[in-house]
Amino acid sequence: MALAGNGVKANNSSTMKNSSIQKWGPQTRAVHAGEPNKHGVAAPVGPNICRTSTFTFSSTEEMKQWAEGKSKAYIYTRYGNPTLTVAQGKIAALEGAEAAVVTASGMAAISSALLGTLKAGDELISTAQLYGGTYRLMRDIFPGLGITVHHVETDLAGMEEKLSSKTKVLYVETPTNPMLRLVDLHKAVAFAKKHKLISIIDNTFATPILQNPISMGYDMVVHSATKALAGHSDIIAGAVAGSAHWMERMQHMVISLGGSMDPEAAFLLIRGMKTLGLRVQRQCENAMAVAKFLEGHPKVAAVHYPGLKSHADHAIAKKQMRGFGSMLAFDLKGGLAAARRFGDSVKLFLLAVSLGGVESLVALPLYSSHYNMSAEELRRAGVSPGTVRVSIGVEDAEDLIADLQQALK
Repeated sequence: MALAGNGVKANNSSTMKNSSIQKWGPQTRAVHAGEPNKHGVAAPVGPNICRTSTFTFSSTEEMKQWAEGKSKAYIYTRYGNPTLTVAQGKIAALEGAEAAVVTASGMAAISSALLGTLKAGDELISTAQLYGGTYRLMRDIFPGLGITVHHVETDLAGMEEKLSSKTKVLYVETPTNPMLRLVDLHKAVAFAKKHKLISIIDNTFATPILQNPISMGYDMVVHSATKALAGHSDIIAGAVAGSAHWMERMQHMVISLGGSMDPEAAFLLIRGMKTLGLRVQRQCENAMAVAKFLEGHPKVAAVHYPGLKSHADHAIAKKQMRGFGSMLAFDLKGGLAAARRFGDSVKLFLLAVSLGGVESLVALPLYSSHYNMSAEELRRAGVSPGTVRVSIGVEDAEDLIADLQQALK
């Protein structure tokens, strides 16, 4: 279910029943979940964009009911909006969660999830390999808020030693950005449950098409919905999914901190999610073809793609994912100079940050996701001067490989 009005469960009788949605496959959910009943005369097939900042009350009595928490009415778009409710219902259905909350960006989702579960004096255990923005939030912002962060490697070794009575949250990202390492999801959530920690996972790289951590027992899943969920490189958006209890807390964080999504961005997110399964399938196929090509290239020192048998975490990926994803990275033997030559030579791939869209992109983590990091931080993240991150799109694999071939000459 989604959240409406003041952050309680939406109860829209015209929306399809959860019992029906649960029987659907992921691509059917991507198309139909969260949408109102469209079987009728002149029902619009596409979702409406409710472009308004505020909503009317029928009477002062209704306004009083809302103020007392007895009404689920929409009052102001920062608190809720019908277009956002459709997007939230779709994301919740895709993740197999009770509810979801959409936000203005992926970092708004991540910061809301973490700040909504932590306070001054609390401690957090997190994998060290993270999206750079998340890592910098923990490194640069949390100390000033009195929150202590303990990092572990993706194999989770040493978690017990990092644990204290102040530890409240376990945060993981898998596959990791940008080096595509895998965290054993079952091992991580078992640790969280044993020690009564709140478990949060960034599922951006995998997407709900390839893995569903909520079904494994995770409390919350966060997404940069900018990426694969929207899929067209045309909006900035985020999402959190989980239990109704936690999503009510997330809604209050969005209301208080102001990271609310714009209704038009919500419409574009809804439109993008309708083709999520199709895009991810094509991107996985393309990524495997590109990874195999790069693995055999003489100028490439290493390829980081979980679908390759040579990948350190291939067995974990096979166990917990339904595909290997659209993201990969590779290290060039010539270091930073070679990586820069490659980036300046691509003609079909675009030299751009972000990921998950229909266009194939390349970026140097040293100058993008992992800028402003020390040599030790880069080493721990697995990033070398010659590392190139690749987001594979839906173009023809032969054309992508031909472009890589000419750029690597």
